[in-house]
Amino acid sequence: MYSNDVDKTPHWLVSLVPLIVLVVFLALVIKAFGADALSGGSQVALMFAAGVAVAVSMVFYKIPWKRFEDAIVDNIRSIGTSVVILLLIGAVAGSWMVSGVVPTMIYYGAKIIYPSVFLFATCLICSLISIMTGSSWTTIATVGVALIGIGSAQGFDPGWTAGAIISGAYFGDKMSPLSDTTVLASSSSETPLFDHIKFMVVTTLPSFLISMVVFLVVSLLHPVPAEGQVMDFSEGLKETFNISPWLMLVPVLTGFMITRKVPAIITLFSAAVFAGIAALIAQPHLLAEIAGGNGLDFMTGFKGLLQSYYGSTAIDTGNVELNDLISTRGMSGMLLTVFLIIAAATFGGAMVGSGMLQSLTNALVSLVHGRVSMVASSVATGIFSNMVTGDQYLSIILTSSLYKKLYKDRGYESKLLSRSVEDSATVTSVLIPWNSCGMTQATVLKVATLDYLPYCMFNLISPFMSIIIAALGYKIVRKSK
Repeated sequence: MYSNDVDKTPHWLVSLVPLIVLVVFLALVIKAFGADALSGGSQVALMFAAGVAVAVSMVFYKIPWKRFEDAIVDNIRSIGTSVVILLLIGAVAGSWMVSGVVPTMIYYGAKIIYPSVFLFATCLICSLISIMTGSSWTTIATVGVALIGIGSAQGFDPGWTAGAIISGAYFGDKMSPLSDTTVLASSSSETPLFDHIKFMVVTTLPSFLISMVVFLVVSLLHPVPAEGQVMDFSEGLKETFNISPWLMLVPVLTGFMITRKVPAIITLFSAAVFAGIAALIAQPHLLAEIAGGNGLDFMTGFKGLLQSYYGSTAIDTGNVELNDLISTRGMSGMLLTVFLIIAAATFGGAMVGSGMLQSLTNALVSLVHGRVSMVASSVATGIFSNMVTGDQYLSIILTSSLYKKLYKDRGYESKLLSRSVEDSATVTSVLIPWNSCGMTQATVLKVATLDYLPYCMFNLISPFMSIIIAALGYKIVRKSK
């Protein structure tokens, strides 16, 4: 792919320089901008660190610019589909809110789900939906948004609610044969899909059960919310939106398309169209309000509907907290995420093109002496790749490619590698603020990545569980060297 006209690959200590620059720069950005660190400062930090990697490699190792250009272009090309999906998720989030779909889910959900089991139920609901759909992103952008609202009505910290949502969604994503990451991890390590899923149960199920216990205990210890708070939310929603069970046809139709394995872009586009039709029928007064008109006619309806897809919608319910909850930014709200993804892809391309990522990984591989260190090294590489490349798909492919021969030479089954990759690259992507997954879920749920990170129990436990099971040697078969 890239030219080999280089004097030598940078030493791993030299390869650490761009990463150290990035960490220092990000620390300064967070101190200077606080909660607004991802509004542009972090993106500049990634670009600056990429510049350092390029400068060091070109000056000291004579690596030609063409190699960096090819690597960066390849990285950006690989995220093209994700960018389109992100924009469509923004359209779905806006239209599902304005049409009353999400408010209806919040209204009935607050009456059905008791606070004493809320986080437990949230994690379970998201896991089941994600298994059926094979998509953590779709689960979080639809049901997850509604559950954030229910949690707020019941007085739960948004970080805990987001942690339960993400834990359930990523468990289901890992275990679903419909998941693109599951298929990618099995195929890139040359493991049959269902062998891969079956083998993951050994580490994934214990991690999930421990997470569920934590969420149940926290829910049981949660103080009973004031009845008035839940009532205020419910009344505010009912007075603002036309709440109706018929609106649930939109998620039902969307779910049907997902189960029929309709491509994600077509499904999300259709979900936005379904919600737009529902908004015209059930919430014409809100479309008129968004458009700034006194009544609904063709032009106000057209303007209000398009704005719910692409722009900010501020609907007054008479409750300040509820206003913040139901406000949306549509496609435009995803532009900072797109900016971040491109910046992360640029940094990842610079690290790959310079050979620095390979150098750092080789240093990790050199520490491998046995089964435990091999799995631990794979897990560390998966997490490290998520931090460097900013994309879970690239991390899965990269980690699988780097370790495939090592596992084979040492007599271990390929499914051990595919499981290690999923236990690291797949589940930790959402914990990194500048990763496409972390930024996306923070934007959709309106909870900063670092705010929900401590509560994503499943995502935090999974890498450690992978290493623990490797140490125990349970179900791990080794052939001859």
